[in-house]
Amino acid sequence: MRAAATALVRHELRLLVSLWLWAARRVHGVGDGRAFGYARGQGAVTAGLAFVCGVETVAMSLLLRTWPTVHTVVLVLDLYTVFVVIGLYAAWRVRPHVLHGDRLRVRHAGHVDLTVPLERIAAVRHESRTTHEPAGDSSRELNLPVGSMTSVTLELTEPVSHVGFFGRRREVSVVRLHADDPGVLVREVREGMRRLGGTPYAGSQARPWRLTGPGRGA
Repeated sequence: MRAAATALVRHELRLLVSLWLWAARRVHGVGDGRAFGYARGQGAVTAGLAFVCGVETVAMSLLLRTWPTVHTVVLVLDLYTVFVVIGLYAAWRVRPHVLHGDRLRVRHAGHVDLTVPLERIAAVRHESRTTHEPAGDSSRELNLPVGSMTSVTLELTEPVSHVGFFGRRREVSVVRLHADDPGVLVREVREGMRRLGGTPYAGSQARPWRLTGPGRGA
């Protein structure tokens, strides 16, 4: 219970930070890397949800005005919902995927932050998917859809550890994510792999990506 409460507080703090960064027109954790956004087209959806929540807040305030205690509780919950909706969108905007020299930092709002070394990527491709395997303890896939869609698939030679929202750790060997410009992201990841001396492949039938050079097989 304590772990769940800690995770929730941590997440809400990230949303607050994201709102501040969004208002300040800044991004988080990019540094000297290259950022790849994944929230394009979600602004209208977020605005629509926030509007509906706002209308509900006003309506419930009118309906419950003769019950002050209930009115206060419902008002707090409605305002919290608006905060979460807008905060999630802000987190999408200010926490992009980031490609650094030898690693890809995959993110999803404030609750997923996964570092994938380029040397562990066997294949990377532009692949649009709207159906995904349900997440579970035995699943080796990590799916990070935006608007129910992923557009980039990473297949790994070795699994990486993903820590879930409540701190549960599992190993994943396939990562599916969304990017506003998936073709550009795929091209840059492949180029980064080549700079490390490897040969990138596009499909699931490809042989594992291997480093070449002194002391390594070709």
